[in-house]
Amino acid sequence: MNDAGAELLRVENLSVRYGAGPVVQGVSLAMAAGTVAALLGANGAGKSSTLKAIAGLEPAQGRVVFDGQDVSALSTAQRFRAGIVYVPEGRAIVTDLSVEENLTLGAYFVDAKTRAQRQRMVLDFFPEIANRLKAPAGLLSGGEQQMLAIGRGLMSAPRLLLLDEPSLGLAPLLVARVYERLAAIQQEQKLTALLVEQSFHAAAKLARHAWVMRHGHVVGELDASALRSREGRLRAIDAYLGARQDDASAVAAPVAVAH
Repeated sequence: MNDAGAELLRVENLSVRYGAGPVVQGVSLAMAAGTVAALLGANGAGKSSTLKAIAGLEPAQGRVVFDGQDVSALSTAQRFRAGIVYVPEGRAIVTDLSVEENLTLGAYFVDAKTRAQRQRMVLDFFPEIANRLKAPAGLLSGGEQQMLAIGRGLMSAPRLLLLDEPSLGLAPLLVARVYERLAAIQQEQKLTALLVEQSFHAAAKLARHAWVMRHGHVVGELDASALRSREGRLRAIDAYLGARQDDASAVAAPVAVAH
């Protein structure tokens, strides 16, 4: 395991194309172990494509370096085994399977004892689903399904958790609850996570660093104080909308390590 504070992820000049057009262009960023960072931006900014490319789910140009090793040529499964775990947008749980069976899918490759230990840990963090283990996952509420999706990701003991729009489709109270649990997990497990969000306020609850994306580019960067300040929020909104580009580019330093 990497020591907290040591660089765990470095992305260099990442580009993703769909058909003839690029959707991610030259994205570079870096994260330290034990930190949470966010990719912010409007719908279509290239955030999810960046996350999927890091997970190996999208063909991409550029380099992805994980714990000092270039994993750019590795398959999704190989990156998963290395500890890069992606929780998809829209949760993507298997609705016909029970809650417990969904959790098992996240740790099918480990022995029963380890799986049981991890399941107890997940249920401690998400008690809402603890008494629904035998229920079909499709009967859970939206918030409970999001907790299950995150829990399934945690079952694999990720070294880097990639969360794609964890607040999508949830009421504000449920968003707050999900992010409270993520904060508790991060504090207790020293989890490293990169999340994609359209909601600036949701991301600011957890992330200590953020990159703002627009039209496939990183156009701004915010540290912890900027994420929590009115000026930082305005700067992010300006970057979202493409306004004050000189200001946005002035704060962009996308290869600085997020601590």
